[in-house]
Amino acid sequence: MSAETEEKHKTIFLVEDNKADIRLIKEALKNSLVPHEVVTARDGMDAMAYLRQEGEYANATRPDLILLDLNLPKKDGREVLAEIKTDPKLKRIPVVVLTTSRNEDDILYSYDWHVNCYITKSRNISELFQIVKGIEEFWLSTATLPRE
Repeated sequence: MSAETEEKHKTIFLVEDNKADIRLIKEALKNSLVPHEVVTARDGMDAMAYLRQEGEYANATRPDLILLDLNLPKKDGREVLAEIKTDPKLKRIPVVVLTTSRNEDDILYSYDWHVNCYITKSRNISELFQIVKGIEEFWLSTATLPRE
């Protein structure tokens, strides 16, 4: 497989507890021109197990991009972000916080932990689709992502 071919297929790791949001984000990514798969985790514990390839996730694919909600069960998204950015094997994976929180403390906390982008989700479906399309266009088509 050539390097060009390898770059075409991307893995998006969506860490989101809300089933409706998962469905909408996947739907928004359906028409992407970049071949990709969306892998999901519905709580922070599963997210970290997947990223660290623990247990049932031993053969998990390293994601190219993480879309992270902050308000997660079991382990909060803030804790997940801090763990990702302090783990030498994970810290280079771009993380986009995609959350309903507009709290200034959450925004500052996320950037203090080197989040790559903080986006507030819209409850308006067409606006949410636009947001996800913008994420897809920038992170999967425009940006050069680290291989590891």
